[in-house]
Parts: sequence; structure tokens; C-alpha cells
Amino acid sequence: MELKKYSIKEIILSGLKSEIDARDLYNAIADNVNNAILKDRLKFLAGEEEKHRIFFVNLYRAEFNGEEPEVPEDTPVPLPIVVYNEGSALTEVIEQAMESEQAAAEFYNEFARLTDDEKLKNTLKMFANMEMGHYRILEAEKENLERFEDYENEVPMIHLGP
Repeated sequence: MELKKYSIKEIILSGLKSEIDARDLYNAIADNVNNAILKDRLKFLAGEEEKHRIFFVNLYRAEFNGEEPEVPEDTPVPLPIVVYNEGSALTEVIEQAMESEQAAAEFYNEFARLTDDEKLKNTLKMFANMEMGHYRILEAEKENLERFEDYENEVPMIHLGP
């Protein structure tokens, strides 16, 4: 991912939009699944993305003299968009979310390479690692869904697998 062609404002707003979209996605999926453990994992992921959203809001304020960010409809930085509606196949949505988490990790690592601020650099690298942790959580859930396609609908309080 090549970020040096974008302004710091575009990068921050793109990150902010991406985190909001991820948070909203995980909450929407969680609201439509019956399995309590899967729902909890999705809510956890939504909470993590909310923390990242707050980070970007604070970073924007710090960079632009307390100005409040306006979240754009679209961003110039090409980040994956996950398509989800209630009729979507859950495994396909999770696979898209995995790709999005991978792209977010690349985004954070590239952003870290662009800054000379050591504290910001370390935070961005930590976020990149967190996004790969999210990827692994989603990967395990996708494997469970593929292995036990009906578990989500059949046994709401039982989660088969890790």
C-alpha cells in the first residue's frame, strides 16, 4: 500500500472511515447471528474498531488544531469495502472482513513508515498487529462456519471449535 502520495489529512480521514465501517459491520453481523459466542466475538471486534476510531479522531484533532474531523463518504486511499446485508452468506462476509483486516494492517504499517514521531510509529505498529489478530479471530470463525455450516442456526449457546 503506497500512502506517501496522500496528504496526512487524507490518510487520517481514510483510517477513520475504515474503522467506522469495520465497527458498523461487526455490530450489524452480531445483531443478526444467534450463536452467543460468535455474537460476543463480533461485539469484541466492534469494540476494538471503536478504540481505533477514537485514536484517529484524537490524532486528527492533534494534527489540525482541535478541528473536528468530517468523515468522508469515500476515501482516496483504496481500502477494501465489505458488502453485507441480512441475506449475505456469512462465510463470504467474514472472508471479505479478513481481507479488510489484512489491508488495515498494511495501512498501519505503511503509515508507521511515513512518520518520524516514535510514539505514533509504535502505536501504528501495535494497531497493525491488532488487525492481524482480528484476522486470525475471523479466520477461526470462518473455519468453524465452513466445518459446521448449521451450527449458527442450530445451537445458539454452543460454539464448536476454538
